[in-house]
Amino acid sequence: MTTQASANGTRPKGKTKPPKAVKAPKDPEGRMPLGEHIRELRTRLFRASVGIALGAVVGWLLHTWAINLLSDPICHIKSVHGIGGAVYDPAAPCPNHALSVTGPTSGLAISLKVSLMFGMLLSSPVWLYQLWAFIAPGLHKHEKKYSLGFVAAGVPLFVAGAWLCFFIFPTVMSVLLGFNPDTTVTNVPFEQFVSFFLRMVLIFGASFEVPLVVVALNFAGVLSAERLKKSWRYVTFGIFVFAAAAVPTGEPLGMTALAAPMCLLYYSAIGIAVMNDKRRAARAAAAYVSPDEASELDLSPVPVEQARPLDQTRRSFDDDYDDLT
Repeated sequence: MTTQASANGTRPKGKTKPPKAVKAPKDPEGRMPLGEHIRELRTRLFRASVGIALGAVVGWLLHTWAINLLSDPICHIKSVHGIGGAVYDPAAPCPNHALSVTGPTSGLAISLKVSLMFGMLLSSPVWLYQLWAFIAPGLHKHEKKYSLGFVAAGVPLFVAGAWLCFFIFPTVMSVLLGFNPDTTVTNVPFEQFVSFFLRMVLIFGASFEVPLVVVALNFAGVLSAERLKKSWRYVTFGIFVFAAAAVPTGEPLGMTALAAPMCLLYYSAIGIAVMNDKRRAARAAAAYVSPDEASELDLSPVPVEQARPLDQTRRSFDDDYDDLT
């Protein structure tokens, strides 16, 4: 009968489907075996790569506009003449003809580099979220709150530093190219120019993150507000030295344009550290109770339970009997 039922395609009675495999619950502290960590990292990297690739496709569609935007600071310097000593031509795409390409594949390499750069910028929410999703399970609740706040503040600070770089970049290029002798012509390879511009953007953006690192160290208990206040003179001097080294021209305008916002952000970080230390000290004082100090008594009235009738409280003679009697 069993063979016939199987041949007819029907399931014999008395047998049930095998139970489905139940997934093990996730560890609340985010602990997992090494193999699970590797698979999780592979998944996050794949999703981040897909986001960057899609952003690069959009960047390829906009790469002509992006190249014109990047080349604008150097192409409109009237005192610089490019290859062959061409005069300044306002109607040309690059009026001073200072930019050039070397080799037949340079144009393709420049387009791919600019497309990838815009892909990284456009897909930043995707790969930042994947990075956060990989780290977050191992953090405590308060650590997640602080890290989210730091990420939310870090992105606008980096964008502000990049915008400042783009704002002063024409002045920087004008000063640098102004050192060329009058008997020479300017020939700037576009690949070298794009790499130089991106390096400047990274320097300016990263420098605006320094105050955020200072606040993070204060919240972690590594740096105190008192120590930050004592060393502000040395830090200010170090900021100006860093700005002079970061700006290639070394002229006062570019150096001050980078050092002044960094100083303001650092002083703001000191103010946040002072408020955080005061809050931490107040919490510690509230939690500490001296052994010689009397604790507060709770004198609020408590409702008394209603008395029961006498008949319900009367006990029998057997209940009052004990071994002593």
